[in-house]
Amino acid sequence: MDMYTTVVGFFQEGGPFMYPIAIVLGIGLAIALERYFYLMNQTRVNRRDFNQILPLLKQKRQRELADLTKKSTSAMARIIADGMNRRGSSRRRSDIEYAMEEGLLEILPNIERRTPYLATFANIATLLGLLGTIIGLIAAFTAVANADPAEKATLLSQSISIAMNTTAFGLMVAIPLLLVHSILQSKTSAIVESLEIAVVKFLNLMDGEERAAAPAQAAKASPVKA
Repeated sequence: MDMYTTVVGFFQEGGPFMYPIAIVLGIGLAIALERYFYLMNQTRVNRRDFNQILPLLKQKRQRELADLTKKSTSAMARIIADGMNRRGSSRRRSDIEYAMEEGLLEILPNIERRTPYLATFANIATLLGLLGTIIGLIAAFTAVANADPAEKATLLSQSISIAMNTTAFGLMVAIPLLLVHSILQSKTSAIVESLEIAVVKFLNLMDGEERAAAPAQAAKASPVKA
């Protein structure tokens, strides 16, 4: 109960700027939770599909691979499907790579969406806290100017203490938001790197398949000597 009373008193004494900072905190938390669960789900389904796709690629089970990429909605399956579709019309590595990179560029906005807002909200919370403190100090000095000289020091110290609550609350909001932003950025980078690795593995396996098929085609094309 004492903790609750302290928090409520701290919030009330901070002035009107405590409310917009609280709104920034609420929006930031909502974005952080949504992004966290989204990225965790993407990490899980991409890893699952990669573990299923890689053996099929190595074993050249094209039909099963096509069925898997059609059924799955993960970013990993979509990129592999783009590569396979382009491979059906062109065998050149560069063409397949361009198709997969195009698919990756289409996926990136969904993975990176809204995460940069957290850093922006952290800066907004800090600036709102400073603005609230400055306005509180202006009001404090104005009130102290008309007060009894014997009470000026006491009134000024109390007013400054209350005005600093806004800055403190702004920093209390900004620091966790920046920390969460860093964590989400790390998870986003890990997902992008896993997709890029999948592109390289797919291209290397396709090149290996082409090199293995080349001698057989050359043998068929060469005339048989009597």
